[in-house]
Amino acid sequence: MSASPVAPESPTSPQPVGGPVTPEPGGVTATIVLPCYNEQDHVLAELERITTSLDASGHRYEILAIDDASTDGTLAVLREAATRMPHVQVLAFRRNGGSGTARRIGTLRARGEIVVWTDADMTYPNERIPELIDLLLADPSYDQVVGARLTEEGTHKWLRVPAKWLIRKIAERLSNQKIPDLNSGLRAFRRSVSLPYLRLLPPGFSCVTTITLSFLQNQHDIHYMPIDYAKRAGTSKFHFVRDAYRYILQVLRMIMYFDPLKVLMPLALWLLGIGVVKAVVDMVRHPFYFPANTMLLIIAGLLIASMGLLADLIVRSRGDSALDPGVHEG
Repeated sequence: MSASPVAPESPTSPQPVGGPVTPEPGGVTATIVLPCYNEQDHVLAELERITTSLDASGHRYEILAIDDASTDGTLAVLREAATRMPHVQVLAFRRNGGSGTARRIGTLRARGEIVVWTDADMTYPNERIPELIDLLLADPSYDQVVGARLTEEGTHKWLRVPAKWLIRKIAERLSNQKIPDLNSGLRAFRRSVSLPYLRLLPPGFSCVTTITLSFLQNQHDIHYMPIDYAKRAGTSKFHFVRDAYRYILQVLRMIMYFDPLKVLMPLALWLLGIGVVKAVVDMVRHPFYFPANTMLLIIAGLLIASMGLLADLIVRSRGDSALDPGVHEG
């Protein structure tokens, strides 16, 4: 089955291919967004696992399987599966846009109010997706359910565990929230709540960190459900140094976006404090003489504090709907 053309100026716009999704009476309750990149050997098994569990649950659902310009036979496998699985719709990218881009576009195209993000590499217990959906349906006070992994089974485990712990602690410190799993790829959330934050999603893996911090910073409650985590099938796309660096930058970027004083003011106060103490010591040792490094500390602290106050003023006055906190009655 051929894919419909995509405008050249929108290289990451998806092409609907495969069997069309037949609308069910009353629409769909949940949309599962499944980014796929070079997963030809196991993506069919993953689709069968997801559809089997959801069919048994009785939920009305759709699966948006997004091929992110795979270089193997993933797209062909997805197209063939779509002809046999009425709930599966395939979207194809002409160029690789990253998992964050795939998840953002999939969420925008979702017909279900509950959107589920997961991976197609057999790592997450996708047979438990109905449990995530049930939690959101049963308790309207939660806007997101995250599968919190109990173990780490990725590549470079001896590096990933301490790096993820450090990044998570930084995020917890800056957000004043307990975060059992900052970057789990298995999560379900309310689409209507997520819409203001989708434009903030980066193209890569740190999109899951972004959606977590966006919800937490705006008082949207998140429930963490413990899950097992298996060793991935196929080849990992995670590059430790590059992606860990991006994770840290994204955590700082998100806190700066919502509360810049959390990042800038502690640094400014430390510089000012050290500068003042040094100035007192210098005054005692050499009356009325302040070395250049003392003045530099004080001026740097004042400049950073001024930048923090200006950034906070911009955040408070921009009229961004993403800043409106989630409030639930009852």
